[in-house]
Amino acid sequence: MAHFLVFSFPAYGSIHPTHELARRLARAGSRVTYVTSLSVHRRILSQSPAPPEGLSYASFSDGYDEGFTYNLDRDTESSTAKIIDDDELKSFLGQFTQSGAQKLPDLVRALKDEGRPVTCIIYGMLLTWVADLARDLQIPSIAVWIQPATALAVYYHYFNGYDHLIERLGQDQGFLLELPGLPPLAYHELPEYITSSVSSPEDNHMNMLSSFQLQMKEFKENPRLLVNSFDALEGDVFASVDGVRPITIGPLIPSNFFDGNGKWAMSTRSGDYMKWLDSKPASSVVYVSFGSMIVPTKRQMDEILNGLVESKRPFLWVIRVPGSGSDNGPGAEIRSRVGGTEHGLVVPWCSQLEVLAHPATGCFVTHCGWNSTSESLAMGVPMVCFPQWTDQTTTGKLVEDVWRTGVRVKANGDGIMEAGELKRCLEEVMGGEEIKKNAEKWRDLAREALGEGGSSDRNIKAFVEEMGGGSLS
Repeated sequence: MAHFLVFSFPAYGSIHPTHELARRLARAGSRVTYVTSLSVHRRILSQSPAPPEGLSYASFSDGYDEGFTYNLDRDTESSTAKIIDDDELKSFLGQFTQSGAQKLPDLVRALKDEGRPVTCIIYGMLLTWVADLARDLQIPSIAVWIQPATALAVYYHYFNGYDHLIERLGQDQGFLLELPGLPPLAYHELPEYITSSVSSPEDNHMNMLSSFQLQMKEFKENPRLLVNSFDALEGDVFASVDGVRPITIGPLIPSNFFDGNGKWAMSTRSGDYMKWLDSKPASSVVYVSFGSMIVPTKRQMDEILNGLVESKRPFLWVIRVPGSGSDNGPGAEIRSRVGGTEHGLVVPWCSQLEVLAHPATGCFVTHCGWNSTSESLAMGVPMVCFPQWTDQTTTGKLVEDVWRTGVRVKANGDGIMEAGELKRCLEEVMGGEEIKKNAEKWRDLAREALGEGGSSDRNIKAFVEEMGGGSLS
């Protein structure tokens, strides 16, 4: 029997897809041990559904057992505060790597002594030191890519001979970049880690381009890669990345929303926000959320609120309470101004999939994080895209120009989404039929991929069967 050790970085963007992958591997008949830091381990045990048979958990202390709070550039005049690459961040990343590197070999040996030897180690993208450990332990390893495959292709080509063309974009932003298998890309449509390295190499915000370079080098040792996408969505992209052999397994939607037969199933309904949604007409509500790491500035929040009010559409807006627990910033002011009115509701948290699956939800104003985008595609909800960093800029391009399930905001010179622009985008997305029809098309294709016998379902089962023999060919 295959026994997978799944190792994840302790951030929401990584935890959600890797944990769902672990659950699917277990449901496909394998043993799975899911490993991450103690802070995330506690959250999983307290918030997740009961694990399927075959899935167990292990954790380690990375020195931040209550979780790590990223320092943000809150003095920015732009739309959102970015993560600052300071000594605290470097310390956290270093301690996580050091503690994880100590935990993994000990855990592998302990599992072997218990008669449950690990046959494959799966690690979140960019954690290439895990692959090095796996080689030392003589265990096959494979990364799971949790961004769009198109972003993978851009990074791959950048580090395999196309860097000069991409750097030319920084000097001539009217130039369109044509990479094999990809749509023409403008400068602002490339992953932000690349563009900031070209235009602002001394920027003090977090940039992980060197980690992507290490991941691309790893493909020369091991070209296999699990990808959180599906064939119908990005199948054409993979032919252009000849040094990588992808296994599409997405979208990695939590299992309690999927019944295994190509249909989405509502989980246990929860929260006052669901009752509020119940009171609204079908496809009328604007859902606004920018993920777990994007923090809009006060100026940006004011513009969003004004745009929502001017649109005269009911809205549900997630504004997270700061990690300090003190809620006296701009988010608190917005909550106070909106209150619990008939037309608007502001909450600190919600079950995003419950909201996207609700018949009243008609549009998602999103930062285009890949988890959020995948969920919106899978639930058939059109999008207004306001990408900020990392792969989000590329994802926004795909949503608007390739999949045609939404539109991108045209920000002003300071990067701010103004109220009138938000109103314009909402009218275009919610007032027309073509975007809605495209959203329904991709929803159906996502269900087909995950349903019994679909492309992603077949790929996961074949991967489990292959690893039952203890080799990764």
